[in-house]
Amino acid sequence: MISRILVSGVSGPIGTALLPPLKTRGYEVTRLVRGLAKGGDQISWDPEKSITPEAVSGFDAVVHLAGESIVGRWTDEKKRKIRDSRVIGTSALAEALAHAKDKPQVFVCSSAVGYYGDRGSEVLTEQSAPGIGFLPDVCREWEAATRAAVHAGIRTVQMRTGVVLSPSGGALGKMLTPFKLGVGGKIGDGQQWMSWIDVQDMVGAIHHILKSDLLQGPVNMVAPKPVTNAEFTQTLAGVLARPAIFPVPAFVVKLAFGEMGETVLLGSQRVEPTQLVMSGYPFRFSTLRASLENLLKS
Repeated sequence: MISRILVSGVSGPIGTALLPPLKTRGYEVTRLVRGLAKGGDQISWDPEKSITPEAVSGFDAVVHLAGESIVGRWTDEKKRKIRDSRVIGTSALAEALAHAKDKPQVFVCSSAVGYYGDRGSEVLTEQSAPGIGFLPDVCREWEAATRAAVHAGIRTVQMRTGVVLSPSGGALGKMLTPFKLGVGGKIGDGQQWMSWIDVQDMVGAIHHILKSDLLQGPVNMVAPKPVTNAEFTQTLAGVLARPAIFPVPAFVVKLAFGEMGETVLLGSQRVEPTQLVMSGYPFRFSTLRASLENLLKS
C-alpha cells in the first residue's frame, strides 16, 4: 500500500496540478526541491549532482517530473541544460533509490513523445522504435537513466507525455492570447499530428500508474484521439468563438525558433495510449473539444 510519496518538479504545470489531489486522497507528499528546503515536507537536491540514498529512503512511491524547459532557442548551452537536467538528474535519483535502505515500490519518471521523433502519420505505440535527432536522443538517454532502479527491482514507469493541456501555462497558455484576439492559425501546413492530454487525465493517469502493479516500462501519456495541428487550431478557435485564419508559415517558425521550432512545432507524432487503455484507465477527456470546453469555460 502506498502512503508516502516523493515528488520532484513540483513547480511545473503537472506538479502543480498533481499535489492537491494526492493530498486530498490522503497521501503524505514530500517535495524534492532545488535550493534550500523549507519545512519538513521538502528535501533539497541539485539535479546535476548525486543525492544520498538516506535522503530518499522510506518513500512508497517516487514521481520524478523535473527537467529544464525545452521552450526557447536551442543553443549549445540550452541543449546541455535540457539533456543534463533530465539524464544526470534521473540517473542520480535512480542510483540513490536503488541503494536506499527502504526502497520505493514504484518509480514514475517523466519522458516525452519526443522519443519517437518526427514520424508523419505513422501510428505510434510504446513498442515503436525511437526516432532520430536531438530530442529522441535525449528521451532515450532519459529513460535509460532509470536503469539502476529497474535493476534494483523497483517497478519503474517512463511516462512518454504529449502536449499537456492546462489552464495555467504550458502550450495552451501560450496559444490563448493570439487566438482570443482572432489572429491564431495553423502552424506550417497544419498536417503534423499533435498528441495531447488534458491535465486532469495526466494527474488521473499518474494515480492510476501508482495503483496498477502490472504497469511498468514506457507508458504513453496521451489521450486516445490525437489531432492534426489544423484540427487543433480549428477546434480551439471554435471553442473561443474566434476565427483561425492567420497561419504561421513553416519558414517563419524555423526563422524564429530554429531547431526547437522545427522539432517541437512542426514535428509530427501520432501516438496511442495503448498501455493506459489496456490497463483500464478511464479517460475523462477523450476528445479535444470536450477538454478545451472544460478548460476554457468562464
